[in-house]
Amino acid sequence: MPKQTRHSATFKAQVVLEMLKEERTVSQIAAAHQIHPGQLHRWKRQALDNFTQLFTESETLKQQAQAHDQELTELYAQIGKLTTQVEWLKKKSGLDPVSR
Repeated sequence: MPKQTRHSATFKAQVVLEMLKEERTVSQIAAAHQIHPGQLHRWKRQALDNFTQLFTESETLKQQAQAHDQELTELYAQIGKLTTQVEWLKKKSGLDPVSR
């Protein structure tokens, strides 16, 4: 039984792009890369089905990055507040060697 090969997303994209250029037949491309033509057609179909996500994901990523930045700011503010409280508690409890 032939060994299954996993191809990277970059490789698949390059092969699909080569198919879309239509400079060579699918059979020629399949032979050059030693991949079954049916597999190439599945990759092409998958790429075309998900093509619209290329433009919507960037907006989603921007929103996620903005939410991440906001959460990070809130967490740093909380760290600052807690650090201040710990220093105050150390000073009042007499555990802080600097205040003695």
